[in-house]
Amino acid sequence: MNTGLLTGNVDMLVALSATVAVFAAIIVVAWPYFVRDELAERMVQVANESERIRLRERGRLNAQNKQILRSEPKRLYKLVVDYLNLAGTEDSETVKMLRMAGYRGEGPITAYLALRQLAPLGMAALAALYVFVILNLGYPLFVKLAIVMAAAGFGYYAPALYVRNKITKRQISIRRSWPDALDLLLICVGSGMGIEGALRKVSGEIGSQSIELAEELSLTTAELSYLQDRRKAYENLAERTGLDGVKGVVTSLIQAEKYGTALSQSLRVQAQENRDMRMNEAEKKAAALPPKLTVPMIVFFLPVLFAVILTPAIIQMMKI
Repeated sequence: MNTGLLTGNVDMLVALSATVAVFAAIIVVAWPYFVRDELAERMVQVANESERIRLRERGRLNAQNKQILRSEPKRLYKLVVDYLNLAGTEDSETVKMLRMAGYRGEGPITAYLALRQLAPLGMAALAALYVFVILNLGYPLFVKLAIVMAAAGFGYYAPALYVRNKITKRQISIRRSWPDALDLLLICVGSGMGIEGALRKVSGEIGSQSIELAEELSLTTAELSYLQDRRKAYENLAERTGLDGVKGVVTSLIQAEKYGTALSQSLRVQAQENRDMRMNEAEKKAAALPPKLTVPMIVFFLPVLFAVILTPAIIQMMKI
């Protein structure tokens, strides 16, 4: 009797275990159908937020008619380019150089091509007026013609020199403010903002330090809204600035877009590196200051010092 009771209990335990196992298997199989897919919902929300930001940026750029990124060429320059058939003669390096200087669109290219032709004529005419009429130098004719030709050559290279000087000043302004912009960008990204919203926020805040950097970041935000390939927008930022620090950050942004890597740590490292580069540049300028001051001190300071020291002695000697 005890054996039969024990057998019945074992059978009941086996049946109960089988029931629990079947129920658990059903729960495991049916669980994905009852639980919400939060990852898919978040991905949809991110896509919708990105599209909303793009539409907002497009509307904002269309509403700001005063801020035109591309200027139309002036009529005089257009006539010169059309008359000399210079349209399409510019190379990629010229366009890249003008973009780095902050000149974009057809207008600056047309003005640059026209000035390359008008500046030599203008400088030659001005030099001839001064040499032959106003100053009336007593030099031989070939010397006067050489002066006129030198002025014409300077006029030919003057537009390129002006553009390169503009590039240098622009890069200095961007380089000084770039580490601070990275810190602001890191704060925005760490708070959960998207890269487009972070760039727009930083461009509005960094304008008090560097208008050039604010302009470049605003243009990058606009390109992220318009261009289909987001990588091209980042590459354009690196190409327009021509700075190694910006190129490193652009590489990090492209990798984050392509592989989904963490952007905060990369931005933190890039910000520290750019800050160290700015400090090293300041130290180099400080180290180069004493040699630069040597000649001014010899020319201006030492004669005055000698005069102050020797004048009383000379006066005493003259009294004797």
